[in-house]
Amino acid sequence: MKTILVAAFVALAISLLGTPVAIRVFRRRGYGQLIRDDGPQAHQTKRGTPTMGGTVIVVAAVAGYFAAHWLTHDQTSAAGLLVLLLMTGLGLVGFVDDFIKIYKNRSLGLRSGAKLAGQIVVGAVFGYLVLRFPDRFDLTPADPSLSLLRDIGPTLGTLPFVVWIVIMVAAASNGVNLTDGLDGLATGAAILVLAAYVLIANWQLRNDCTSGPILAHCYAIASPLDLAVVAAAALGACLGFLWWNAPPAKIFMGDTGSLALGGVVAGLAVCTKTQLLLFVLGGLFVIIAASVIIQVGFFKMTRRRVFRMAPLQHHFELLGWAETTIVIRFWLICSLCIALGLAIFYIEWLPG
Repeated sequence: MKTILVAAFVALAISLLGTPVAIRVFRRRGYGQLIRDDGPQAHQTKRGTPTMGGTVIVVAAVAGYFAAHWLTHDQTSAAGLLVLLLMTGLGLVGFVDDFIKIYKNRSLGLRSGAKLAGQIVVGAVFGYLVLRFPDRFDLTPADPSLSLLRDIGPTLGTLPFVVWIVIMVAAASNGVNLTDGLDGLATGAAILVLAAYVLIANWQLRNDCTSGPILAHCYAIASPLDLAVVAAAALGACLGFLWWNAPPAKIFMGDTGSLALGGVVAGLAVCTKTQLLLFVLGGLFVIIAASVIIQVGFFKMTRRRVFRMAPLQHHFELLGWAETTIVIRFWLICSLCIALGLAIFYIEWLPG
């Protein structure tokens, strides 16, 4: 528990104190947000706001993780390091995308195919490596199976499992990326999901099949404590960043942050063996991504639109809702999804 708290506190301090430094540096170098002309007109006032703030989140989370292990003398684990690798790798893909936007002075960075290729490569490397590195109990960070509360169904085999992980990683990172359209929206939602994973990994630690008498519903998870540390470090980094990203935002996370946060929650889902549960916990991301799929698909079939604009948060903006109203109500929706997900996770422990 001490390592979890130290990781969260260190990451929070670095992010809270480091973000204003990043704001000054990015502003001095002209790393400002470019706004689409066809978006809500209220967003034009945000033009020039420093972006790529996700670099602070990634640096703070990684620093918080390693500082916690150094200060408490706990050992790192393959599972924790691989989730951080996934987070950092996707953050790098997002950084390239953000930098191209700034360098070429346009609202679009990497072409969609190039960005997806980057996500596929990073996700495939992660999917392959999590099947390696057995610990002293011969548990690898993941097993080649689908999982809900633990592994379910038959073994998939290495290649189908890697393909599934690539789909999961791409879906999660793009879901957070689409959610990042209003001040603080994606950051606050990510905080809630990461908090859920701190609870889940800590519960798995306390009911670990390898640490005592085998319980009826114990968890065969490699390094659940370290996964809780990773989640806590990312949580602390997001909390510190939200101080500056809350409406009106002084800095945006950019694709650097949104892809990285999607990566860390996907990695935590894989290593805690709650892959399918992530679609409930991250229900807000699913809803927003679905709004884009519905809008594009319906328009291609009928040349008409379901929403005034997609992603969904912009539809409500064009209906006249205040930005803070949308953000808070979407956070509430995210909280309800997490409450449902945690209830599903815990229900097997109820008597009867």
